[in-house]
Amino acid sequence: MKNSHSESYKSAGVDVTAGYESVKLMKSAVERTYTKGVLGDFGSFGGMFMPDLGGIKEPVFVSGTDGVGTKIKLAMLLDRHDTIGIDAVAMCANDIICCGAKPLYFLDYIACGKNIPGKTASIVSGVAEGCVRAGCALIGGETAEHPGIMKADEYDLAGFCTGVIDKSKIIDISGVKEGDVIIGLASSGVHSNGFSLVRKVFGIKNSREVLDEFIPDEDKTLGEILLTPTEIYVKPVLKLISSVKVKGISHITGGGFFENIPRCLPYGLGAKINKSMFEIPFIFRYIQEKGGIPERDMFNTFNMGIGMTCIVSAKKADTAVKTLEKAGISAFCIGEVVSGEGVVLI
Repeated sequence: MKNSHSESYKSAGVDVTAGYESVKLMKSAVERTYTKGVLGDFGSFGGMFMPDLGGIKEPVFVSGTDGVGTKIKLAMLLDRHDTIGIDAVAMCANDIICCGAKPLYFLDYIACGKNIPGKTASIVSGVAEGCVRAGCALIGGETAEHPGIMKADEYDLAGFCTGVIDKSKIIDISGVKEGDVIIGLASSGVHSNGFSLVRKVFGIKNSREVLDEFIPDEDKTLGEILLTPTEIYVKPVLKLISSVKVKGISHITGGGFFENIPRCLPYGLGAKINKSMFEIPFIFRYIQEKGGIPERDMFNTFNMGIGMTCIVSAKKADTAVKTLEKAGISAFCIGEVVSGEGVVLI
């Protein structure tokens, strides 16, 4: 790379040498995610991964891709970029665990107005931390400068994750039946959904002033609360699946309870959710009060303290909760499967 530079390209807004510096700065963060299957050198054109398929009779590869939405605006306003990458991994890895697949590897894509090496490395350090939490390897990525399309201090982040599962072990929602119990896994906060509404409620535009407001109930600033990274449920759910038959899993993202829980219910079945069975975190009550938002809209937009749900038979519910809590995640029996369709809150 020593002889690679272009003054003409730099004058157009793209400094290729900044990219080389970014790669150098992020190298150690990326390499801490490497698992046994990683092949090739850091910086290759394509990320290579050789999965261990021992004991898997019919391997099925499961992939997911996502970004972090407008939450990234808060990271830019606060000039804090080391957690947003955790969100990117979470949004993808939490999706593929819903069918029972174990994440194997992840790739990221950063588009920016100007590549500032230290900033880019900070973003990738968050991606690497997310990969460690999800137990997958960060085997590649891309940083692209888009001068003239994005402002110099702006960027967007997206990711792609692939996992594997034996075909016979794919979670099949056809086994869900009336009377099954819905287990709720606690969220870490707002996660990465609903931020267009959050920004509207708090008037978050191009100033960080409102984000620096101190919230006594939480002993944090509003910005710190909102920027809390998305919980990654992969390891606790894998432990749950290995000990209890799980009939359905939903990742509670945009659309909240009303959109996501029905995605793991067969036709003709609905969900009855008892709100008294779990605590709604302060930030959601604050958003609701500040914005004058109806309760139903809150549950149809945010996770409300439950970032993932798992359906198990009634006789396995207590075991499921104990298994999840032993794996480090708070869990609650929040409802049951009922006849009909949709979600009912009581």
